[in-house]
Amino acid sequence: MRRLIACTALVLAVFVLAPAPLEAHEVRPAYLRIQQTAAEQFDVLWRVPARGDLRLGIYVQMPAHCEEPEKTLAWQEAGTWVERWSTRCPGGIVGQRVVIAGLSSTVIDALARFERLDGTTQVARLTPADPGFDVTAAESWSQVAATYTVLGVEHILLGIDHLLFVLALLMLVPNMRTLVWTITSFTLAHSVTLASATLGWVHVPQAPVEAVIALSILFVAMEIVHWRQGRPGITRRWPWLVAFTFGLLHGFGFASALSGIGLPEHAIPLALLFFNVGVEVGQLAFIVAVFAFSWLLNRITWPGWAWRVPVYAIGSMAAFWTIQRISGFG
Repeated sequence: MRRLIACTALVLAVFVLAPAPLEAHEVRPAYLRIQQTAAEQFDVLWRVPARGDLRLGIYVQMPAHCEEPEKTLAWQEAGTWVERWSTRCPGGIVGQRVVIAGLSSTVIDALARFERLDGTTQVARLTPADPGFDVTAAESWSQVAATYTVLGVEHILLGIDHLLFVLALLMLVPNMRTLVWTITSFTLAHSVTLASATLGWVHVPQAPVEAVIALSILFVAMEIVHWRQGRPGITRRWPWLVAFTFGLLHGFGFASALSGIGLPEHAIPLALLFFNVGVEVGQLAFIVAVFAFSWLLNRITWPGWAWRVPVYAIGSMAAFWTIQRISGFG
């Protein structure tokens, strides 16, 4: 019961604090790709989050010695403004700093990817506190590990649908031993499909995957209701099996996010490993938060119907996402 109350608090926090709680993955970073095409020539792709026709006021500032582009192509697609241009930078840009002007006045991050002429890449995460990055000749393994770990943590903590699935599972897990097996199963499953999809071994259409992820949350929410009504289902009896089965689908969702970021060609296994490590760190931090709420709220006497609040909130959100994502097929 205490865990259910903790889940109630967390679901209510999602409703209160999330800027758009009924839209999973709504908080999207800006994305910058600088592709070196010759010793002093660079193609730039810049994606800026948009809401309707409103474009976020953030702009790319290349190093000062780079020439102004002769032509910039701009268009809108899938909730983002896209700009593309080419520029010449005498002497190259290694050792120079690229800055996102205006990012310090926002609450979003930006992902920057620099593709060198030799095929190697540098990936950086830019924040309002640090809106620029220094272009390097080569990226160390520690930089790759740190960057992709943080990206993994951010993805799971901003992915409300993934968190609600874990939250619903926690409501059904009867003891700590089963919890360990359940989380391990979920981790193994999404690690397999994350790696397989990212490396191009398996190709699955993303829209149906996202719809089934939403449906998996609704399924577990219904299982909670059945259990509380004295009809425990497969998720209550074998939560690790359900976690593994649906974890395979959630892994494809993680892979979609990672494919948008890109992997450094010289360190693909390392980046993939630490992105997954970041996902696990964020997931474990969320689980710790659930139990912390349980500990803080265990002295309060709650009415017998309190368990319905998180269950019906999660189920309603999942049903909305399912309908929304299926209607977007086409």
